Amino acid sequence: MQNSNPDPSVASATMPLVGLARMTRLAMDGADLAPLRAELIARLERDASDASAWLDLSTLVHLQGDRSSRIALQSEALKRARHFTHGAAGAAPLRLIALMAPGDFMANTPLEFLLEGSGIALDSLYLTADAPLPRSLPEHDVGMVAIAESDANLPLLKRLAASAVSWPRPLINDPDRIASLTRDGFARLMRDAPGVAAPPVTRMNRAQLENLREAVSWPDCPVIIRPVGSHAGEKLQKAERPQELADYLAEVICDDYYVAPFVDYSAADGLFRKYRIALIDSAPFAVHMAVSRHWMVHYLNADMADNEAHRLEEALFMERFESDFAQRHAAAFRAVSERTGLDYVLLDCAETGAGELLIFEAGTAMIVHALDPVEIYPYKRPQMRKVFAAFADMVRRKAAARNGDAKITVSAAVP
Repeated sequence: MQNSNPDPSVASATMPLVGLARMTRLAMDGADLAPLRAELIARLERDASDASAWLDLSTLVHLQGDRSSRIALQSEALKRARHFTHGAAGAAPLRLIALMAPGDFMANTPLEFLLEGSGIALDSLYLTADAPLPRSLPEHDVGMVAIAESDANLPLLKRLAASAVSWPRPLINDPDRIASLTRDGFARLMRDAPGVAAPPVTRMNRAQLENLREAVSWPDCPVIIRPVGSHAGEKLQKAERPQELADYLAEVICDDYYVAPFVDYSAADGLFRKYRIALIDSAPFAVHMAVSRHWMVHYLNADMADNEAHRLEEALFMERFESDFAQRHAAAFRAVSERTGLDYVLLDCAETGAGELLIFEAGTAMIVHALDPVEIYPYKRPQMRKVFAAFADMVRRKAAARNGDAKITVSAAVP
């Protein structure tokens, strides 16, 4: 539902979205997405103003691996509408509006997965740094800054920060706090935090990396390098000698890189274990645990699906999480919550040999889902229900703090 005099810059799509969660579930279940693609194209042939069809088609092609078309199709959608709904959620549901940025899947918090089955209605409102923020907003009970930290999103986060203090409804996640989650910024934020291993991260341009390669004094430990803005291990490499850094620079050409000392977090059995933890209203929740023989661990490249012993270890980790891992690292989680100041933040982390929490990355765009096949991972869905329930409870608590029913407008002071 919109206000009676909506801002024209907040045009609403007339159809609800199929959405990322439903399409991802179809893809992971092995369904053929061609009929859905054909249906969306047919909708656009009938009505080129169907913004939801444009946006859904952009999501579908991205799932099929075509990122460049994703951005072009998304742009067509946003020329026609900025406000989208994600389907019915029952009679008079609580309504959460996600403030979003254009971009790929890492540009925003993937809220659809978190809210499945919650009874909370989800809307998305796309904003851009080069357009004024709307003065009049779609009706909602709670807002959430879903825009994730990135160089591309930083101007929008900074602009939005000016209105966050006077947002007309409760707002989840301060945009200024999200902007501080750069890899180097987070390392500085967590320096000297109790129970946390926070190796320094340095942002370098190519010339600075060339200087490091040519330095007479090479660091006394390996370094890891990645392009700024990369995720999921993309173009991430460990360099133990100057020549390996030279080879990396010859292969990976970009403007800026993150460089950090490599910390060997292998356990006594030689295996590496990486954990994803969600902090929701300061409380930690297990999302997953991956076990690998390689230092660069990601759930999809670990052999979890094929290794029953590793799955049993993950199941035990989830079963004992509250009494074991969460207690062991309580001081670290408390420090992250206090220093980031975020209502919802995710950590990819490990344990050092000294028992500290080694945090690789903190962010708000990491995926949390319940899409893994139950026959292989029977323990996961109950755990994900805990996470989803905690998130929904947080939204409801925020909504309970709502004051009055004034028209939803943004302060005239907003730039």
